[in-house]
Amino acid sequence: MNSFSSYSSLLIVLLSAALFSCSNPGVKTGGVLDMDNPSKVYVAPGEHDEFYAFMSGGFSGQIGVHGLPSGRLLRIIPVFSVDAEKGYGFNEETKPMLNTSFGFVPWDDSHHPELSQTNGETDGRWIFINGNNTPRVARIDLTTFETAEILEIPNSGGNHSSPFTTENTEYIVAGTRFSVPYPQKDVAISSYEENFKGMLTFIKVGDEGEMDIAFQILLPAFDYDLAHSGKGKSHGWTFFTTYNTEQKTTLLEVNASQNDKDFIAAINWKKAEEYISQGKFKEVPANYAHNVYDEKSHTATSTMKKSVKVLTPEDCPGLVYFLPTPKSPHGVDVDPTGEYIVGNGKLSADLTIHSFSKMLTAIENESFEKEIAGIPVIKFEEVVAGVVKDAGLGPLHTEFDAKGNAYTSFFITSEVVKWNVGTWEVLDRASTFYSVGHIMIPGGDSKKPQGKYLVALNKITKDRYLPTGPELCHSAQLYDISGDKMKLLLDFPTQGEPHYAQGISADRIKPNSKKFYPIEENEHPFRTMGEKESRVEREGNNVHVYMTTIRSHFAPDNIEGVKVGDKVYFHVTNLEQDWDVPHGFAMMGANNAELLIMPGQTETLLWEPKFEGVYPFYCSDFCSALHQEMQGYIRVSPKGSSVPLLWRLGEDEFES
Repeated sequence: MNSFSSYSSLLIVLLSAALFSCSNPGVKTGGVLDMDNPSKVYVAPGEHDEFYAFMSGGFSGQIGVHGLPSGRLLRIIPVFSVDAEKGYGFNEETKPMLNTSFGFVPWDDSHHPELSQTNGETDGRWIFINGNNTPRVARIDLTTFETAEILEIPNSGGNHSSPFTTENTEYIVAGTRFSVPYPQKDVAISSYEENFKGMLTFIKVGDEGEMDIAFQILLPAFDYDLAHSGKGKSHGWTFFTTYNTEQKTTLLEVNASQNDKDFIAAINWKKAEEYISQGKFKEVPANYAHNVYDEKSHTATSTMKKSVKVLTPEDCPGLVYFLPTPKSPHGVDVDPTGEYIVGNGKLSADLTIHSFSKMLTAIENESFEKEIAGIPVIKFEEVVAGVVKDAGLGPLHTEFDAKGNAYTSFFITSEVVKWNVGTWEVLDRASTFYSVGHIMIPGGDSKKPQGKYLVALNKITKDRYLPTGPELCHSAQLYDISGDKMKLLLDFPTQGEPHYAQGISADRIKPNSKKFYPIEENEHPFRTMGEKESRVEREGNNVHVYMTTIRSHFAPDNIEGVKVGDKVYFHVTNLEQDWDVPHGFAMMGANNAELLIMPGQTETLLWEPKFEGVYPFYCSDFCSALHQEMQGYIRVSPKGSSVPLLWRLGEDEFES
């Protein structure tokens, strides 16, 4: 499309919007809408969005990557769930990524993506995300947008308050949503208060992103919901919301709402480091998987680890404090200065803001109302900085801009409320559609928010899109927050159920994006560095096909001598060295998925032929004008057959 036609298309959109507005004066559009909204989200063909938005996939177990302001879906990143499009969890190289202490688990419930930070600013190196069901955290390399590492979390049930970073990505955290028996054992559920515990996990992140459990902290058997780490003056602390301080196990919607207040658990992780160095921990047996994908060998390995270091507050004074907060809090959010900690009690119409400085003073003065399991409970009035009165119903999450303002989502009243940090004055309200959960401002949980846009992640979509049967996709809504008033710009559908999201300006990721894997750096044990090295080898019932792919053929493309009962491993190396030229490999009758092999990469598909005959394979990803011709055959003979193992490419025939 040339520039004139692009401009014409935009002009038509703007005129249509104006005509709609004039002809329908009584229509409620929701939020503050301008006739120039289409121009604010329009990204012309060939142009790029200003921001990346990383959306949790919720029950899909993946991450969705959208561009802002267009809302266009750019990519789905496979993380905790198998993905047939890319062969993730199906090919032999990535199967180990989904290994756990429970065996191969090909699904999870991913809630909270979290970008790595340097000096409290998002840096675009990695994004982390939690697996809620089988407790895990993952690290995605943002040079490749592929999952590089998954670490299982022991002594945990429901890894929800996870994996929020400290301001230099020293740690990511993982708090248990469901307290469980500690150690895990067969006990009566009625023995909850006696045998169950909550566990918070601090995971050390190395210079190259490598993860390892540094220590765990044993806490009372509450439910630990969300977290955020301090920044600036509060760097060195992490804050977790708790609910079910009643310690009930049934009908929690009633029984876990009895206490007037629950808590924010304030963890001094620098103090924890001191106690670890002093040997104040207990080395506790555990069994958990650590899965790492190596970019040079294009292969993942899974290692089972056998112990963790556990700190107990009774033995470690000053490690943990409880801050009373309105009942059943969900989000806990720290403003860019690190001074204010917002506790969002879901059953309160007010927002309670705690002061970090007042917390330190209260600790120094021992202004405690009681102790729980060796943890001092600070007097509520000693730590409160202010209250945003009558802000809305069902407050959940707060993000911040760079102008001293905060934005909180309200689930019940379906709105986002803007308020001032310091005066606690409500400045603006914007309706959402419907039942908003998390909200996201690019960099909105960092020291330097990038502002400009706010994304509301909504739970219910009815009437916003064309109907698609009983289930509708979830919805995101984009707001312009650059002015005094929030302006609704765009609705766009999302994958799975997005819970949280993270946004970052494209210039922090684009320059480092990998375009292909240098073939000379390929260290895969079954790589084939050129067509002359392609071959087929038999080792008992295992047949290894060393195959190459390049536009527009496989080498070899005819194979005979495979027998019923064999295990055939196709090790396919993509010889291309050009950007965006993957090749697919699909085999008839394979009980898994295709391969999608990036340029310079090697991947392996396992095929176990069940019947004799001749079966085709082909390239499943369009690669050239002769893509349809990119195919081959494998002859399968009866078990015990004497047909020799041979392969062909054109006029050349080879025998093993």
